[in-house]
Amino acid sequence: MDEFIDTVSRFPTVVFTAALAVVLVFWVLVLIGITDADGFEADADLGGIGLGGVPVTVAVSVYVTTGWLASLTGGVLVGRTGTTGVAHAALVLLVLAAALLAAWGLTRLLLRPLRALFPDEPGPSRLDFVGSTCTIRTGRVDGRFGQAEVVAEDGSTAIVQVRTSDPDPALSSGRTGLLYAYDVAGEFFWVAPFDAALDPRIRP
Repeated sequence: MDEFIDTVSRFPTVVFTAALAVVLVFWVLVLIGITDADGFEADADLGGIGLGGVPVTVAVSVYVTTGWLASLTGGVLVGRTGTTGVAHAALVLLVLAAALLAAWGLTRLLLRPLRALFPDEPGPSRLDFVGSTCTIRTGRVDGRFGQAEVVAEDGSTAIVQVRTSDPDPALSSGRTGLLYAYDVAGEFFWVAPFDAALDPRIRP
């Protein structure tokens, strides 16, 4: 244990130890909801060095972790050589360079299976439903209550909250409505009765 503590607190491992502490604090903040895991996505692009395809925070976390493990291993080996002076300093710098390079290679390797979990195309958004027709699934729709079923482009269905400022008997269970706007704060859609005769896509 003494050897471990001594190694993680000495150069070059201490560089990765400090970075690893920052990474751990970041993910704790993500878990408790204070920040977002992709909060730095717009600030950096690691695709140029082969670490793209996943959120920047994931790539950096994997890089720091693998770098810490590599430098820890190298630091222990250097410590056991018993070298001092210039020879020791040269070995330490060699460990740092090797850890940086090894972390890059290992991170590229580890990120390959993770890229499938982060497709390039953005996921579906509720805003995609604006302009779509829906089927009312509640007995009434008013300014405080209402649900409807809407079909996405991929054929899947979703139950969404709907509201109307002017209750209309036409918005009852089984009837068709038009989602014409989305309220982000309230997380519901504004809906109006839909008349198929007014749809320009349907020819008489």
